[in-house]
Amino acid sequence: MERSNFVDQINIFCRSGHGGEGSKHFLRNKLTAMGGPDGGDGGRGAHIILKGNTQLWTLLHLRYFKNVLAEDGANGSGSQSSGKSGKDIIIEVPLGTIAKNPETGEILMEILEDGQEIILMKGGRGGLGNSNFKNSTNQAPEYAQPGEPGEEGVKTLELKVLADVGLVGFPNAGKSTLLSRITAAKPKIADYAFTTLVPQLGMVEYRDGKSFCIADLPGIIEGAAEGKGLGHRFLRHIERNSILLFLIPADSADHKKEYEILRNELEEYNPEMLQKDFVIAISKSDMLDDELKEAIKKELPNNIPSLFISSVTGSNLQDLKDMLWHSLNAPSK
Repeated sequence: MERSNFVDQINIFCRSGHGGEGSKHFLRNKLTAMGGPDGGDGGRGAHIILKGNTQLWTLLHLRYFKNVLAEDGANGSGSQSSGKSGKDIIIEVPLGTIAKNPETGEILMEILEDGQEIILMKGGRGGLGNSNFKNSTNQAPEYAQPGEPGEEGVKTLELKVLADVGLVGFPNAGKSTLLSRITAAKPKIADYAFTTLVPQLGMVEYRDGKSFCIADLPGIIEGAAEGKGLGHRFLRHIERNSILLFLIPADSADHKKEYEILRNELEEYNPEMLQKDFVIAISKSDMLDDELKEAIKKELPNNIPSLFISSVTGSNLQDLKDMLWHSLNAPSK
């Protein structure tokens, strides 16, 4: 069910409109038997446009929208009447959507703001009518321009979730439980791997009416950068997050190794991931005494903020919010 409700990549065939032909018309009426050229210009072919919409969070609505064929421009006519331009097609997409060339992987554009519009495929220009070509040496041009053809081809639309904080961890690290405790989101929670198959977003209510967005992302496994598990489908959603919150369960066999595997998978996928701010939280810490906490803390990197939390008891969850908020609003380095 989750898979059917969350679509984060789709291929669509697009064809923008052809431009209308310019007219080769000459003025003829009961008062003018042999008038000059008065052919109008052809109309522009319709564009295909991507538009950002904050009310959308998935590409689900485009699942059956596989062929987008835009309207051609109308031909010009006499009396220097220009043809009507084709009606543009606007495709609304969630923020964080990119358009790519499916053959080369080149990113063509990205939508980051509500209401932002970018032309995905331009319509062809309308041809000029013969009235444009009249001059002192050619008083009666009997030619006009044809309209330019539109563009066509397959484009890949891909969604990268926009969130301030991304939860990173192995399956069953407690990410969904944490999200359910600090936001109003209701992610699926169960004691088996890959409970979360799609990103879950939630707004964290902070002090004085402030808030920030956090995403529970599908769990990484070793080899994810090579496509194992949920692989690249998961990792691309991390690229947009300002902060990555590494969640490591207290009952992990090796906390240091688990962190290093997670960090390595990010680096393998995209070395720029390591430029983000990291925070480490040890989940399920209600099962630890002070001695065990001290031992675990010695395993963790000294240069990364860390905290012991429990989503069950609520221990240190406010401190975690404070840590994330201060990191999000810290002056740029």
